[in-house]
Amino acid sequence: MLLKDKRMKKALFSLGLVGTLFCTTSPAADLDRPEVEKRLANADKTHPADLKRKDLTDIDLSNLNFTQADLWGSDLRRSNFNHSNLSGLNLDLSVLSKVNFSHANLSKTSIFGVHVGSANLSDADLSDSRFIGVMDKANLSNANLSHAIWGADMKNQSMGLMRASLNNANLSGADLSYANFDRATMRYANFSHAKLHKTVLFGVDLSGADFSNADLSGADLTGTDLEDTNFSGANLDGTRFAGIKDKSKLKGLSTSKNLDKAFID
Repeated sequence: MLLKDKRMKKALFSLGLVGTLFCTTSPAADLDRPEVEKRLANADKTHPADLKRKDLTDIDLSNLNFTQADLWGSDLRRSNFNHSNLSGLNLDLSVLSKVNFSHANLSKTSIFGVHVGSANLSDADLSDSRFIGVMDKANLSNANLSHAIWGADMKNQSMGLMRASLNNANLSGADLSYANFDRATMRYANFSHAKLHKTVLFGVDLSGADFSNADLSGADLTGTDLEDTNFSGANLDGTRFAGIKDKSKLKGLSTSKNLDKAFID
């Protein structure tokens, strides 16, 4: 039974990350905003609003409270959740590409096996969230990702390495303090002016990333790929670069701050 469950989970994960890439058109949404508002108004902890596996594409769902709703596996592509509250929800296997979560509360959410490419999460609260999936080219500028756990779960890799992908994502001005991105891929991501105090970036692919003027104090970049990574003006007080053999790959070190307090070996 356990093996069967793992195979099912792998199949669902593949559908979430790959199948959605080929869904370019969809019929009309299952529900409209008035119906969603009605279900939310009648919901409570015992009887959450049933939005599970619903097609909610292209709907304005801004400024709503979804904390008593079930959105598991729903198709939310291109919908607008600006300033909405989704704190603590399970959004596993939902379809979130090009969704608007700007200023939304996504703290303590679980988002597993999801494609969130090109989504707008600017100024969103993602603190204490758990994410495994694709968020390439997403806008996370000024978002709160403090204490987020977006690293690979190395104790549960029977289906192969599942990790967060944030290639070309915009994280400028974001707060990633105490977050864990273990073994994520973040090529050419923009971290300019971001706060990465005590952030775990162990084994992350950061090639071409921009950390200009970022606060990397106490961050762990052990075993990372830092080819053509920019550290101009970055605070490197206590930053760990263990395993870096060629410092010439680290661009902008001459203008970084507290380089003498960094751990480079």
